[in-house]
Amino acid sequence: MRIFTALALAFAAIASATSISYDPTYDQATNSLNEVSCSDGPNGLETKYGWQTFGDIPNFPYITGSDTIPGWNSNQCGQCFSVTYNGNTIYVLGIDHTDAGLNMAQAAMDSLTGGQAVALGRVDADVSAVDVSNCGLTPSKRSRVFRA
Repeated sequence: MRIFTALALAFAAIASATSISYDPTYDQATNSLNEVSCSDGPNGLETKYGWQTFGDIPNFPYITGSDTIPGWNSNQCGQCFSVTYNGNTIYVLGIDHTDAGLNMAQAAMDSLTGGQAVALGRVDADVSAVDVSNCGLTPSKRSRVFRA
């Protein structure tokens, strides 16, 4: 049983490695949310929070595209991710679709990699979805769970 548990944990650690890249487009505070998948619609960040630009997002520039956001109006819009690389952890908010892993603001990746985003280009990091409070948000009314 211990061997099975150890193997399961080892495979989970391998499986959790996610490709991280950057896009300086996400560093521009004045860019409109209409440029990303999580713009309007019932699940859009404009609708949920009233934001219009990247700079309106409380944890800007800690924003990212994610392969867990399939496209416009996804219920995954606004998901917060914990990203750990070489013992350093940051939290980024999912605002867009990307084809593989996470594609974040260069400033966020610089924070993650000790200023090495450009030099490294792409890294593998441990990523997990976490509560939105880690990204400076409070859950919207429709995402709260009430228990009797």
